[in-house]
Amino acid sequence: MKKIALTLIPVLVLVLGLPLAIALIVMTVSAPAAAEQLRTIACGGLTPVTGAWRPPFAQAYTVGRRGFGQEFHPIYHEWRMHTGQDLVSQPGPGPVVAIGAGRVAFAGTKGGYGNVVDVQHIDDTTGQTVLSRYAHLASLSVRTGAQIASGQQLGVEGSTGASTGNHLHLEIHVAGTPVDPVAWMLAHGAPLNGQAVASWTPPPGEPVQEGGLGFPLPPAGTPRQASLINPPQPIPADIKSLYVAAADRYKIPWTLLAGIGMEETAHGRNNTTSSAGAQGLMQFMPATWATMGVDGDGDGRAVITNDADSAMSAANYLTKSGVANGPAGVRSAIFAYNHADWYVNDVLFYAAAYGGGTVLGSTTECDPGQGNPNLPPLTNDRLRVVLTWATSQVGDRYIMGANGPDAWDCSSFTQAAYAQIGVTTPRTAGAQRDWLAAGNGFRVDPQQARPGDLIFYDSYLGPNTIGHVAIVFDPSKQSTVEAMNSERGVTYGSYAGKAATKTIFQIWRVGNISDQPTRPVVV
Repeated sequence: MKKIALTLIPVLVLVLGLPLAIALIVMTVSAPAAAEQLRTIACGGLTPVTGAWRPPFAQAYTVGRRGFGQEFHPIYHEWRMHTGQDLVSQPGPGPVVAIGAGRVAFAGTKGGYGNVVDVQHIDDTTGQTVLSRYAHLASLSVRTGAQIASGQQLGVEGSTGASTGNHLHLEIHVAGTPVDPVAWMLAHGAPLNGQAVASWTPPPGEPVQEGGLGFPLPPAGTPRQASLINPPQPIPADIKSLYVAAADRYKIPWTLLAGIGMEETAHGRNNTTSSAGAQGLMQFMPATWATMGVDGDGDGRAVITNDADSAMSAANYLTKSGVANGPAGVRSAIFAYNHADWYVNDVLFYAAAYGGGTVLGSTTECDPGQGNPNLPPLTNDRLRVVLTWATSQVGDRYIMGANGPDAWDCSSFTQAAYAQIGVTTPRTAGAQRDWLAAGNGFRVDPQQARPGDLIFYDSYLGPNTIGHVAIVFDPSKQSTVEAMNSERGVTYGSYAGKAATKTIFQIWRVGNISDQPTRPVVV
């Protein structure tokens, strides 16, 4: 489907043949007396690299004042075309890395660029030749002709050539023509937003999930206790099948359940009631079982001494305790199971012995929160930009892990929509909800939903984990615009009935925030 570029919601509505009422809904969103933009609250942790492209730094950086276009040159004192974007790493000059895989077309000294590296890439979404240029480097780490990987170091940021201070001058050339790096990187899922990034690739053979994200189970630390004297025991086939079934339902590594099973009862070999009163394969206290016990064998009952129910309930407990919230979340969830640091390390030691694994989640670390209901809402003009961009993508493909510009998964779609107004969200649906709860937005009742609100609910990641996000389009019809699935792609959908059928169903509103807030404008 051919995309349409529109600037006004009323025009958008008429072109798409939708009721004019939608335009009125959008245009009547209230705004405070002063359209104040507040600074985006960033979460801790590192932003993962989720696609073929990445920023040219691993560390945090600032986006310099000199961008793409006519700029007054600070050395030559005249207006000149500035064909790139200046970036400055923090807290001081750092390594410069390739934004994508390719071949070094040039590495050396080139006039005002000083020490420069040119890398030639192929854009796999368009087939076009792309050249990235990294100028003013203090030193070079590669030679002309070398094949390089995304994120490989090219040199160190510096001030060689016609430069007034340490910085990186980044250029992007498409089919031989320089383009704005900020816009190009945004369209390719790697916004130049100043955030530190780190890449981690799932082991070979593991499927790519939303955003291609995941992280390995963290290693065991110290202190340890039982694992120092009790080696990991073989897992009986019937018990392993229960671990695997529970892990599949709740989308966690089965080895993590095996680690708990080994620590608690050596996989059922010592499953008598403990002196504290814990029972069953995974040793639940009756009071905990009352809230966490679930039916694991399909007989309609949750019995504390039933091995299938016990394994399934352990997976339920871990996911409800935040096991997918980065490596720290894994440790926190195990600690919730048994409040001892040695216990956490024992379980992780055993899990590693049984093969480790990947946790499907984000390394973004947002502390639990309730949001900030005092935030001013997005102004109409900013909201219009978000929805205009989102609806212009209708017809694009859905590919798990894709970052655009013509294919998306659910959270890369919402991330890109809000990036159009200078708001950087995390990459996964669950992390986006946590980011809002950290103070970038607030939860709203479904009856009070407005266009542009974000809807979160559980899906492929199991009943206790948010796996999907969509953008509210017309609240009167409970309609959405979203990257839905591989069959329908980016399309208009519906959230009618979802609240009654989903374990998790929440609607959140993004406040009038920005990575780089502007001064208040009187309206």
